[in-house]
Amino acid sequence: MAEQPEAVTITIDGVAHEVPAGQLVIAAAQAKGTYVPRFCWHPRMKPVGMCRMCLVEIDTPRGKMLTTSCTTPVADGMAIDTESEVVQKAQEGILEFLLINHPLDCPVCDRGGECPLQDQTVAYGPGESRFVEEKRHYEKPIEISDLVLLDRERCILCARCTRFSDEISGDPLIEFKDRGSHTQVITVPGEPFVSYFSGNTVQICPVGALTAKPYRFRARPWDLEAVESVSPVDSFGSKVSVQSSQNEIVRINGIDNDATNQSWLSDKDRFSFQYLQSAERVTEPLIRDGDGFRTASWGEALELVSEQLSALIGTEIAGLGGARNTNEEVFAFQKFLRTEIVTPHLDAQLDDGLDHELMAGISPRATVNDLEKARTVLLWAGDLKEELPVLYLRVRRAATALGAKLIVVHPRATGLDDVAALKITYKPGEGPDVLRKLAAGAVGEGDFHAARQLLDDGPVVVLCGRTGLTEDPRLAEAVAAFAATLPDATVMPVVRRGNVFGAIDMGMAPTLLPGRVPTTNAAGRTAVENRWGPIPEGIGYDAAGILEALVAGELKALAMLGVDPVRDFPRPRLARAALEAAEFVVAFDLFLSHSSRLADVVLPVAGFAEVEGTVTNLEGRVQKVNRLTPRPGQARPVWSVLEDLARRMGGELGALSAEALSKEIAAVAPAYRGVTWDLLDWGEGREGVVVPLAEGEQVLAYEPVDAGLRATTSRLTLHLGRVLYDDGMMTRMSPAIAGLMPDARVYLHPRDAGSLAAGSGQTAEVAGDEGTVTLEVGIDPTLAVGTVYVPFNLPATADLGVSDAVKITPLRTEGEA
Repeated sequence: MAEQPEAVTITIDGVAHEVPAGQLVIAAAQAKGTYVPRFCWHPRMKPVGMCRMCLVEIDTPRGKMLTTSCTTPVADGMAIDTESEVVQKAQEGILEFLLINHPLDCPVCDRGGECPLQDQTVAYGPGESRFVEEKRHYEKPIEISDLVLLDRERCILCARCTRFSDEISGDPLIEFKDRGSHTQVITVPGEPFVSYFSGNTVQICPVGALTAKPYRFRARPWDLEAVESVSPVDSFGSKVSVQSSQNEIVRINGIDNDATNQSWLSDKDRFSFQYLQSAERVTEPLIRDGDGFRTASWGEALELVSEQLSALIGTEIAGLGGARNTNEEVFAFQKFLRTEIVTPHLDAQLDDGLDHELMAGISPRATVNDLEKARTVLLWAGDLKEELPVLYLRVRRAATALGAKLIVVHPRATGLDDVAALKITYKPGEGPDVLRKLAAGAVGEGDFHAARQLLDDGPVVVLCGRTGLTEDPRLAEAVAAFAATLPDATVMPVVRRGNVFGAIDMGMAPTLLPGRVPTTNAAGRTAVENRWGPIPEGIGYDAAGILEALVAGELKALAMLGVDPVRDFPRPRLARAALEAAEFVVAFDLFLSHSSRLADVVLPVAGFAEVEGTVTNLEGRVQKVNRLTPRPGQARPVWSVLEDLARRMGGELGALSAEALSKEIAAVAPAYRGVTWDLLDWGEGREGVVVPLAEGEQVLAYEPVDAGLRATTSRLTLHLGRVLYDDGMMTRMSPAIAGLMPDARVYLHPRDAGSLAAGSGQTAEVAGDEGTVTLEVGIDPTLAVGTVYVPFNLPATADLGVSDAVKITPLRTEGEA
């Protein structure tokens, strides 16, 4: 642990306080209950002292000195005056100057009612201005990106937006232009503000200079209702404030949770809520009727589902999904599958993640805040900027602001390459050889020797995952096993989808019972059966096994909870064939996805902010999510539907409410003992709690092993990687971000493109084991030679799927040589 700074004694407005040495005066005063007004200062960015609003008087040997409190560190014996007449006069003068050119936009400005400039003008301003000259005017607003608008005449030049883009996100595309009274914030000429984090600049802007297009003119602060929650976009678990007006979500802001997102969000976290209000939501039960569906009552739909499942009850039925749901919902789902359906075949992943036991029981497991004290970070996983963008910000902070040495291992360029101490690029399939060289670190091996020297300097945080969907998941386990040989190393398994870690902890895995208990643990199994009665023995199929068994006729029926295997499973041909071969498919879903369109019954369920419960992030942190808006149409909570089904099948789940389920989780799941809603709603628990809170005998303590994989290679190897804005339902049904999906291309190294006579912009046919797609060619010199990169789950790439090797055939137009 980092050493705590020594305490010093200072005096603030005549009252003595002990504060950490070196803390800035503005932060020390705030921590002790004295608010010093400010515009440019932000606790998560470097101080610049630009706005001068935070002026205070400090006693010096030469008398009192007026200075900016945001740039002045405390010292022992320092006497600070924040309320003197001189300070008040200075603050009045600063506000008077700021308002010289500030427009009278308050009646129409989106910041009205929550504007620091408004508030501080009332609290600290002069009351009236002596300036009567014409204010400056600019064209307004300027669309600087697809999501952000700029009103330059409102800007007070605090540089918060430019500093965030430079210091935090690493996208310095917004900057100051001109000098003096002509200074303005603008984008780099010819470069729009294309950043995955642009919405943060809107949130931290102290005036209405930057506004978000999806929220502009939608509501006033006093019209909003808000709850704290957790972003459902990925497994990082960013803390958010969800805000609604007239029963519709209109805005999501980041909450400064020190343990996770530190107030920052990706634009997908911030703007993808629109899918919840989509006209495409399923709001009534649907029953297949020929090639389409007809609406039905809940009674008719549930009766049909219970009849079909009862006729096939047992190991002929399987369940998929839950990684987008709350812990309480997925707990009810797996309990329904194990006790009412009596099947061991269940999985929350879609063959695109890691070993369930590695994800649940890796030890010692890294927390996000371990990055704050790490000397070395090894990132052998997907491109965090695309897959887990807020974790990307935390790793970037470790490498830039905290001095950690970052090693990135990946088949192509990633968003963190520019801050990495070392980058190792390899061809997919050759990872085992790369790991062996990294472990040996022999002199003469160049980057491998240098990397090994860095890794021997702990504390080390290892982020391990799959760099792409064609990567063997056992490689990540080998990386985790290698981490166990490093000094003072902790490991964080990196998997992308929503609440996938919570779903696995709830027992939605063929090898695990609720609370990280292996199905082979006799004591843990007995404890569950003492409460539930007999549950299926043995280890069931995982997602791939389930789909293969459906095609083979070994399984007959499938229940899907918020999952779309036709688009998300890495072998789309198999997924479609499985759903078409099944005798009966029931989908609990918000939309008619590519998969639920193949179901026999679709049951409308509640989504994010329409239910309350808990979720668990990739470090094992449990956080509370809350309900804010009503459910559309006849949509119901998942647990309520499952309870109804269980009763129709002659049993019951005890799923009378989400809170009742949370209490059962605490009783049944050893890793979740002591976790209550009261703990998470109040006090320190509002930042979440990392489970297990105490050691449990049945809780899995998983030690990864190196499977001894052999490197595989071929002439052209496919790298199938995820992008932030893919064609998932959340993106597709949110108009603000739907247009941000990238163009689908097949990317080649220049040497491969040359040997294939494939030029940039030319079209080519990409053929693999799963299918063939036609894409435009892009040239990417950062790829390892022999690597073919195709983004996963875009409309034009959906039929490709995972292949060991691919064949590229350039297509020439008529008359082309």
